[in-house]
Amino acid sequence: MSKPRFALAVLAFGYAFLYLPIVLVMGYSFNESKLVTVWSGFSFKWWRALLENEDMLAAAWLSLQIALTSATLAALLGLAAGYVLARVPSFFGRTLFGSLVIAPMVMPEVVMGISMLLLFVGANQLIDGPPFGFLTIAIAHTTFSLAFVAIVVQARLADFDRSLEEAAMDLGATPWVTFLTVTLPLIAPAIGSGWLLAFTLSLDDLIMTQFVAGAQSQTLPMLVYSKVRLGVDPQINVLATIVVCVAATALIISGRLTRRR
Repeated sequence: MSKPRFALAVLAFGYAFLYLPIVLVMGYSFNESKLVTVWSGFSFKWWRALLENEDMLAAAWLSLQIALTSATLAALLGLAAGYVLARVPSFFGRTLFGSLVIAPMVMPEVVMGISMLLLFVGANQLIDGPPFGFLTIAIAHTTFSLAFVAIVVQARLADFDRSLEEAAMDLGATPWVTFLTVTLPLIAPAIGSGWLLAFTLSLDDLIMTQFVAGAQSQTLPMLVYSKVRLGVDPQINVLATIVVCVAATALIISGRLTRRR
């Protein structure tokens, strides 16, 4: 076998190993049988059952609200952090600040979850902090995902044409007006890409959410995990199909926005 054919075969095996299980899960979401590994015919039975499952719908709505909130906050904070890292070459504590921004990307989620749990427990004891639930989950997800937004924004500003800003200021625009009318529109695709990444990360986070969610708050990944431990319900295949489609769409849009100039 020639080298190109061998490389193609290895590539095909790698893609099949990674994505064939996902394709099978999506295919079995249209299975008539209750057994998730036995095909008995094409049907939308479990799709209709999922739409009537109030627990699933409530968990999905909560996850969607948290993802929208945390992604928006992460986009705002990540924009500020990325702008500082890209435009302010030196200031006291810059190395520490950069390390703190990047830390959530490399730190294990278990460590992040424990640290956020201790933070909220201490806040409740000292200043009557927020109760565990929607707000604590949104704060934890924002802390985790703003690093991705900051990195994307910093990378976009690294190859930014500064002459456009200089021309605007030469024409009398203040730094704030220049940022709003020149800089922000040009880096908007990077911000949108970071927002989509943060939204996707929040939507499927499980480990850190388990540490900071209250007894009355159950996100979609938490509900799915609790059900899978007792056996795979065919509705899980349907839910997985929807999540994969949403995540894939977000990543495709994110990639296109990143390449946009």
